[in-house]
Amino acid sequence: MSQTVRGVISRKKGDPVELVDIVIPDPGPGEVVVDVIACGVCHTDLTYREGGINDEYPFLLGHEAAGTVSAVGPGVSHVEVGDFVVLNWRAVCGECRACKRGRPQYCFDTFNATQKMTLTDGTELTPALGIGAFAEKTLVHQGQCTKVDAAADPAVAGLLGCGVMAGLGAAVNTGNVGRNDTVAVIGCGGVGDAAIAGAALVGAKTIIAVDTDNQKLRWAREFGATHTINAKELDVVATIQDLTDGFGTDVVIDAVGRPETWKQAFYARDLAGTVVLVGVPTPDMQLEMPLVDFFSRGGSLKSSWYGDCLPERDFPTLISLYLQGRLPLDKFVTERIGLEAVEDAFHKMHDGGVLRSVVVLK
Repeated sequence: MSQTVRGVISRKKGDPVELVDIVIPDPGPGEVVVDVIACGVCHTDLTYREGGINDEYPFLLGHEAAGTVSAVGPGVSHVEVGDFVVLNWRAVCGECRACKRGRPQYCFDTFNATQKMTLTDGTELTPALGIGAFAEKTLVHQGQCTKVDAAADPAVAGLLGCGVMAGLGAAVNTGNVGRNDTVAVIGCGGVGDAAIAGAALVGAKTIIAVDTDNQKLRWAREFGATHTINAKELDVVATIQDLTDGFGTDVVIDAVGRPETWKQAFYARDLAGTVVLVGVPTPDMQLEMPLVDFFSRGGSLKSSWYGDCLPERDFPTLISLYLQGRLPLDKFVTERIGLEAVEDAFHKMHDGGVLRSVVVLK
């Protein structure tokens, strides 16, 4: 029997979000209903509201979530009722060309629930990133659920569902940062600070944080940055080179995603160094550079999709490290709010005063 719960939707481009009743159907084959305990407010949710993803309104927002499985459909074997899970938006298929070549982190045919959640009048909702977790319950595919240690704070654990995993994975998985490496991270919001935390976790000896906001640079220090650069005051490339004996860093992570920051990343790396783009550009952005510079500097230029993560591999490990006190995931949670405060959280995000607001439902 379907259930009616509260959820936050975006009905029209640019309009304030609304807290309304939504209908969650009984789970079908391969589907799971999750009682949402906490869900982070990610910039991607704001991008949905602003029409930056697509125009399939109304959207059921929210995707950085943790909760408890409350119902399973036929054929579900991946999780059981009562499991504490973190939700993810890349449920790998196991059958596409990437999966069959042993690269499931690049899966080209990820799963979502087949059925639609709706408004009470039957209007179908588009769940953000196939999840839709600014709600008391949500319907997802079983592969979108990753069981983790229930001792974890749900407000912290859910952040692995998007931004924290994207940044941490950009450093560890995509950038292959290792012990004694030098690293620079451009952009010190949630994703950039997660990249800094990842670099610190694996033993990078020098971690240079770059931003234009001194508060964000102070946060970056808390996550493991050894040096900070205010890009309004100093030349980014020259200063990074000065801090690395004139060479540049082994890895530079662009967590902003603009042509000017990518160029800084390109020229601030050592010869044969690596650039990782994890900040998301807009479709109108263009890059113009001398082709010879790409050849003469060598190295690797990479884009990081969701931190090139495998949720089943990475989420339990990162939660374990957090519970051991080795990964400060709790520092990402700036405030805990209710469903009714999501619109205010979007405004705070614009002001730069939070790393993550987290909706807590239970």
